[in-house]
This record gives sequence, structure tokens and C-alpha cells, in this order.
Amino acid sequence: MGCCDAPGLMPIEDAMEKMLSRIQPIQTTQRLPLPDALGYVLAEDILSPINVPPFDNSAMDGYAVRRSELALGQPLTVAGKSFAGQPFDGEWPAMSCVRIMTGAQIPPGCDAVVMQEQASVTNAGVTFSVRDVPHNDNIRPTGDDIHHNDVVLSRGARLTPRDIPMIATLGVSQITVYQKPKVAFFSTGDELKPLGEPLQAGQIYDSNRYGIKPLIENFGCEAIDLGAIPDCPQTLKATFEKAQSLADVVVTSGGVSVGEADYTKDILEQLGEIGFWKLAIKPGKPFAFGSLQNAWFCGLPGNPVSAVLTMYVLVQPMLAKLAGHTEWQAPQSIPATTRTTFKKAPGRTDYQRGIYSIENGQFFVETTGNQSSGAFRSMSLANCFVVLERERGRVEAGETVNIQLFNATLY
Repeated sequence: MGCCDAPGLMPIEDAMEKMLSRIQPIQTTQRLPLPDALGYVLAEDILSPINVPPFDNSAMDGYAVRRSELALGQPLTVAGKSFAGQPFDGEWPAMSCVRIMTGAQIPPGCDAVVMQEQASVTNAGVTFSVRDVPHNDNIRPTGDDIHHNDVVLSRGARLTPRDIPMIATLGVSQITVYQKPKVAFFSTGDELKPLGEPLQAGQIYDSNRYGIKPLIENFGCEAIDLGAIPDCPQTLKATFEKAQSLADVVVTSGGVSVGEADYTKDILEQLGEIGFWKLAIKPGKPFAFGSLQNAWFCGLPGNPVSAVLTMYVLVQPMLAKLAGHTEWQAPQSIPATTRTTFKKAPGRTDYQRGIYSIENGQFFVETTGNQSSGAFRSMSLANCFVVLERERGRVEAGETVNIQLFNATLY
């Protein structure tokens, strides 16, 4: 342990290594229609069965010409038309051109397309303001975008809204994907009240599930909401048993600290085992990881910011590996200059909420204000995390820090 390490707290780098070393990707696959595959992870490479485009086509509205005839500078008669889906298939006499539209197939013998802005239609035919154009000018050749048998997407890629139309251009209607991990989640605590009901003394609304569910879905997993469970050991144990029968991963919020009514840790020891508990991270110290008989377990802290932060920083990479998403990458760290102070004591890696801006190519960051783990408004205002190293103390304005811009899962 270093001089600034918190006694009894595991560094998050060690926790991540221990967690990921135990996770094996789900191998179950399924065949899906392309429109239903968004967000799934590919279980096989996508090879193109065709060239894209499948034929030489025009990049412009204009006239298909033979350059040797264009160079003569004489009017060319119009032999016919080539439209998208309706190629020219007639006879193409000498000293003539073909009217062509963008995307239309290039007639055999054409070696350039002159855009219509460089052409004038007269009684004598079409005259052009240019005589010398490059070979294959304004012609998109066969396979210009994708060649037959090219690997367009690799196994392990998670399908995005940009990927679906690209696969569609190949004429591929069904693809093989990995089954999405199923994640059952619930909140614990007698103090939790459903939304829409009045609060009684000592009660709060159960907000954590409303942050956890969209994150699970944004991570590319299937979310199973089991509700809010009171602090009753029997009910909690029954809920854990139900959860592990439904899901690959069980996620709870609350119940993993040291309070007298925090039963989650005790029940986990009965039903499975704890891999680690208590991390050198702020907020989120009482994060727990382990296994049940039939599922993995992640116990999030009960404070709202801590729950979302640990889902984002710790659970996200675990679920990515479980899903077989080999192309997943952790958010990139970017150096930024502080415009405000950031309070910090050495001992834990601190993820503070910040607002970054860019001026003349330089990143600047300022605090969102209240950094309490129960103050979620500061999370709502933020667009990045300011990641302060374990050994670091108070940060003054003008110092350099590392920030992590929120990735798509938090937007």
C-alpha cells in the first residue's frame, strides 16, 4: 500500500482487473432480422456478398460522354437517357451523348460524365463548356465503397444506427448476434416510496431504479425491474433467488454499507460469495462484486450519484465483456485546465462532476457545485467527470486535471 492508500479499500484498478478476469462472454447466439438487431453484438463477421456500388454509376446529373468526342468541341446529339433503376440500353451512335442522372448506371463505352452545369442544349445538340476532363470524371466505379467479400463489420461489434443501413446496402436481411445479457435489478430500503405517492416522515422517492434501468439498456442489455424491496431478510433472500433465476447479472442499490439494516451483504454470503467489497473510489466506496449460484452480482451504493457512477465506471465494462462487445472502450481521459477549485483529500480516486468547455482548442473545466453523493442535480448539470487521482489533494484553479467526457450511455 502506498502512503496515500486508504486502509482496507481496494484500488479501482485492482477491482476492475479482478472482476473482468472472472467474466466470460455469453456464447449463446440467435439469428435476427436486420431491423431487430440494433444494439446487439455481432457473433460473426459481416462479409459483403456484393460490390457496393454493384455497377459503375454517375456521381452527378449530367451527360455521359466519350472523352475523345468531347475533345472535338462539337455539339453532341442525345442518344437516350439513363436514370436510376432504368439504365440506357439502346444503340449509342458516334458523336452523341447520354443524358444521365445521379446514381444511374454508366453506359458501356462512357469514360466521363460532364455535369449539367457545364452543358447547354441547343438545336444542334448539346454543347459543353469543357473539352478536356479527367478519365472517369464523375464516375463512381464498381466496388468504390465496398468490395465483394470485404469484412464490413467484425465479430464483437455492437450494432449502431449507422451500421444497420450499411448492412442493408449489402442486401443482408438476417444476422447472427450474441444473446443480450439479462440484468435483474432492484432497490432496497424501508425508506423508499414509489413515485406519485406523498412522502411520509423519513421517506424518499426511489430514484435509483430510474437511473439504473436506462443505463442497463444503453449498455446493450435486457433490463428486468424487480422493484423496491423492504429491509426484510426473508423478502430480500426470496428476491435474490428470483433474480438469479431470471438473469445473468443481479444489480442492487443500497444495502451494502455498514448499517444495521443493510442485509444485502449477509444474504450474498449465504447464496454465493463476495469477490470484493469497499473500494478506494469516491463516491461509491461500498460497491460490492461477487457471484450467486446462477448469476453475477453487483451491489451499488444507495446514494443516487454513487449508484450511477459505479454503474458507469465499474459495471459498464463488466457487462460489455459479458455481452462479447470486444470493441468497447473506456471513456478517454483528456487534460483540462481548472477554472474553479476542487476539494479533495488523498486516499481515494475521486470522480467529481464537472462542466467542460473548449476555447481555441484548449479544454477547460469547472465544478458543478455540490459534490455530495446524494446531490443528483450536480450530476444532471455535468457533461464530464473530473477524475482526481488517489494521491491527489485539493486542486486550485489553473491546475491541470484529467476529465472523462460522458459517452453515449449517459446522454
